[in-house]
Amino acid sequence: MDNLAGATETAVIVPIPAADAVVGAHRQALDHSAVWGVPAHVTVLYPFLPPDRMTPGVAGELTAAVAGTGAFECVFSRVAWFGQEVLWLAPDPPEPFRALTERVWRRFPECPPYGGEHPDVIPHLTIGSTRRAGTAALRRAAAEVEASLPIRAGIDRVRLIAGTTNAGSWRTVADFAL
Repeated sequence: MDNLAGATETAVIVPIPAADAVVGAHRQALDHSAVWGVPAHVTVLYPFLPPDRMTPGVAGELTAAVAGTGAFECVFSRVAWFGQEVLWLAPDPPEPFRALTERVWRRFPECPPYGGEHPDVIPHLTIGSTRRAGTAALRRAAAEVEASLPIRAGIDRVRLIAGTTNAGSWRTVADFAL
């Protein structure tokens, strides 16, 4: 697979380009992953396999894992918080995203979502966190984003991305049609 040179980690995401007009500037200011080059997205699995384990066989397994899902529509109409630390958008319905995570995790059981850190995986599109900005900045962003909702999105692919914690380092490795 191409685009892995220099990468230290990978992720499987659902890109949400329809959200960029509403959350793009906020993500650049408030979300470290946006600075790294990760697009607006809902995470399927992160962390995924180390870059040195990426093979054509992995691509085949990802294709098989997502093949039965089918494209779907969702709406982001609600701003939500994880505690006071992370500001995010909730997709409706969340079930297709959960199903994608379960399918891919079943194929790659060594890659639990978020490294197994959270007992319940909640599909979400991160806008920002206190790791990058203060709570006041997040609250201002929440109010501005909320005024521009809903965001309607057609979901037709899952994307494998790779990069590092360096600015602009994340890039697309492969897209997998739903």
